[in-house]
Amino acid sequence: MPEPTRDRRVERTRAALRDALINLMQESGWDAIDVQTLCRRANVGRSTFYQHFPNKEELLKASLSGLKDGLLQQAESAEAGSGPLAFVPGLLAHVHEMQELFRALLVRRSAHYVQDRFREMLIELILADIPGPRRSWQATARAHYLAGALFELLVWWLGSNRPHKPREVEALFRQWSTAVLNAPML
Repeated sequence: MPEPTRDRRVERTRAALRDALINLMQESGWDAIDVQTLCRRANVGRSTFYQHFPNKEELLKASLSGLKDGLLQQAESAEAGSGPLAFVPGLLAHVHEMQELFRALLVRRSAHYVQDRFREMLIELILADIPGPRRSWQATARAHYLAGALFELLVWWLGSNRPHKPREVEALFRQWSTAVLNAPML
């Protein structure tokens, strides 16, 4: 059965709101953004905003969900044999490409809500991408451990004085993650 097509106007509105959110987070940070400012920047009315999202937090969650879905699709289409954590190269490329945004969000400590949602996205990506049972407490703990390590590695990378290529950071993360991924579950 074919998937239902989405209304192009809905897609344009959501894209305008997402772009407005991204630009405003870079300019003034998460805490300074309100719905009225988002609407003004996206050139949509408040009632239109509320038809799509109940608040700015749900807009952020939808934006991160779109990123997560894109990374998982990209990982699935990657070469066979890319192994666990196949989303990492795409994530690092995206962070590198959008490094000013990610510096504003991950390195600046004022955006705890955004950082928490980003960590949640990393946990979901890891749980979706690693082999084995995903519902056990050990799998969840392992996903949290790896997500925390990846998050802090990204913070270090973005705040580092010396630029490192995404492939170097990926190799480092994969090397350090191998022992965690290969550890037997209790």
